[in-house]
Amino acid sequence: MAFCNSCGTSLENNAKFCPKCGAAQGTGAAAGVPVPPATPVQGVPPAQSSTLKIVVIVVVAVVALGTLAIGTLTMIGLHIARHTHVTQDGDNVKVVGPFGTINTNPTGVSRDLGVDLYPGARMLKSNGANVQIAGMHTVAAEFESDDPADKVANFYKAKFPNANVNVSNNDHYTIVSTDKSLVTINIDSQDGKTLIHIAAVTGKGATDKSSD
Repeated sequence: MAFCNSCGTSLENNAKFCPKCGAAQGTGAAAGVPVPPATPVQGVPPAQSSTLKIVVIVVVAVVALGTLAIGTLTMIGLHIARHTHVTQDGDNVKVVGPFGTINTNPTGVSRDLGVDLYPGARMLKSNGANVQIAGMHTVAAEFESDDPADKVANFYKAKFPNANVNVSNNDHYTIVSTDKSLVTINIDSQDGKTLIHIAAVTGKGATDKSSD
């Protein structure tokens, strides 16, 4: 069986003309089926396809990690909330959690500072805290005095002769002592009063000496 070289119609062997299109077949019709020209493959080039797959994989991985992180943080938050207890008795607020204890008892805070209070100073109850977390004990309180800032500063410089003292604007003093514990005293004039903020930190790592 032979086929027309022009239209592909079946021909008798040795036919000189195609009965359908009339095309001359020369010395004879070509044997076999004519092969149509190759058609370009439509679609995404291989390189772009690989890049797209990588991007999709990365996006899916990021979303999965984000979901896992949110779930983990939620579980941690719920655990902390379930194991945190808050009690209040007048001015005394006590928070006990898995990481430590926070107490805002004004009387206890003043007592646990371990620092001599300036004579006649009045404690500001709203600015006191007693925090014990991971072996570190921090006590902080704020007081008010009618005496000038320099007089209050001289009192505490005498109590901590080895402390570092910084003065700014002649009415703001910062006294830092590391003799036995880390004690920071900020003295500042404000509205005709002198504010005294004292913070004491004890425990391992509070100072070089306490960690020996």
